[in-house]
Order: sequence, then structure tokens, then C-alpha cells
Amino acid sequence: MTMTTPPGWYPDPGVPGVERWWDGTAWTAHTRAPGGQAFGPAQPVTPPQPVTVAGPPVRRRGPLVAIGAAAVVLVAAIAGGVVVLGKGDDGAPKTPGGSTGTTAASATNSPPPKASSPPSADPNTLVDQLDGITLPIPDGWEKTDDMVGGLVTMQTKDTYNCPGASGFCPHGRVTTATAASTGLKTAEAVAKNDIGDAANAAYDRDPVGSRHYNGITSHREVKSGQVVVNGRTGYLVRWEVKTGAGPGGYVQSLAFPSTVGSEAMVIARFAFDAGSAGPPLSLMDTITRGIAPIGGGQNGGVGSSLAPPSG
Repeated sequence: MTMTTPPGWYPDPGVPGVERWWDGTAWTAHTRAPGGQAFGPAQPVTPPQPVTVAGPPVRRRGPLVAIGAAAVVLVAAIAGGVVVLGKGDDGAPKTPGGSTGTTAASATNSPPPKASSPPSADPNTLVDQLDGITLPIPDGWEKTDDMVGGLVTMQTKDTYNCPGASGFCPHGRVTTATAASTGLKTAEAVAKNDIGDAANAAYDRDPVGSRHYNGITSHREVKSGQVVVNGRTGYLVRWEVKTGAGPGGYVQSLAFPSTVGSEAMVIARFAFDAGSAGPPLSLMDTITRGIAPIGGGQNGGVGSSLAPPSG
């Protein structure tokens, strides 16, 4: 039986006390502190030994911060162009490739450099750096920090008192994340598998257990089908949900393959309130059509001849 290592955060074999993102085939440039917050791009290193493991949960991302001494060591290593692991038999420092000297050796299976821009400070663009995509931020929306889940997030600027619990609720919200490694191979299967969790996260219980809408009382599917996302064939499932308090809303799970790394599936979740205060449903399709690779342009992959389904 062939054993493979699924995408995920693993201890960096070249930098103690740091985790690096393994995309399923090679190390990427993304690192973080153990269990949480990302440092940002760093030097690629040799991949881990393959193991058989259960699928990890949806990949979370934390805000880009420097964390204590580990961040200082990492930044210094990047600036110097070498990560010192120890000394060789001749007393010279070792590089990640195992050789000695003052320059790092090329890492096995390291990804080629990609022409992409750094995270944009543009208030009209939401950047998902890990999945290599950007999303247009509509008028009246803004980027937000997901302090609990660490997801890449944008939502409406206008909020209101949540009808079922204390706190403030937005009229619309969109998040992106790498899909969990569940063994599902197609965008259709991933979207259909995710929609229930997406609905519960938006209108039943939030990550800390609050029920801002007194839970979901019923749901019905209002739309599903293939759609072009970033030049590739994706799939969406949209539900209308009724809640115990408030007008309810519409939830959509959109799955599509990433154009970077091992092309793992990406999940974009949409949650729009129903009623006159909620965003128009056509905005879901507008945002979907605006998803693009970091750095601009479109990928002409499979599915580029498909037309997005009408709203």
C-alpha cells in the first residue's frame, strides 16, 4: 500500500519550534508557530517521511504576527539566506540540504518560484495567500479578522443586534479555506459534503457555541451545479435556511481546485441574510466570477468553457 502525507501543518525538519505547510506533494513557503499563527514565507526544506493519518480538519489561518524568539530566529535565518542546523565533521555549519558552507542547498521537491504579489493592502481585494487567490470586496463590505477560526473573511460593514443572542451580526459574510482531506475527489462531492457544516456555522451555532439566530429550524436547496471559478470547474450548493429568530438567510458552499501546490480543493462559504436588509443573491455569483489568482490573470484550466449558472 502506498502511504502519502496529506496536506497540513507539520514540524519543520529544518527549523525547530516552527511548523511548515505540506501541500501533499512538496513543502511550501508558509510557516507558523506550533498550533497557530503564521510567520509568512520562508525557505523550503526537505519533505517529511510519508505516514498514514486521518484527514485533518479545515485548514485554519491566523493573523500574520511575529511570535517571540522563534520569529526572530526565523527572520534572521531568511535574511541571512541560511538556516544553521549544526556543524559538520569539518566544523562548518550545516545547511538544510545537509551540506556545509554559508549558502543553503536546494531542497528536494521544493516548489518552483511563483509569480505572485504579496498580500494586498487594497481595501477592495481580499487575499487568501495560502490558496493563492483573491476575491473582490463589494461596496459596503470590508475585510475582518476571524479571531476564533482564523479564516480569510469579509463581511458587510453594517451590523445589527443579533436576534437570538447578545452580540452584533453582519448581513452578509464570505470566508475561504482549504477543504479538509476527507478523501472526496470532486468539487461536487466536496461542496455537497460541506453545505450542512456551512449552514450550521452561519445560522445555528458559531465556533464558541452562541446561537445568534436560535438555531436552524428548516432548510431547502435552492440552487446547485457546476460553475467556473478561477478558470477551473467548481461546484456550488445553495440552501435557504429558516431560523428560530430573525429572517433566516441563504448559505452557499462553493468548492473548486486551487491552482497552486497539489491543487487541493478550496471551500468558499457564503452567508447572506434573507429579507430586504440582506445582500442580493446575485452578489454571490458576482463574487464567484471575481475570484482570481494572486497577481492577476485567469487560469485556463478545465471548465473554462462553462458559463456560471444564472442567479
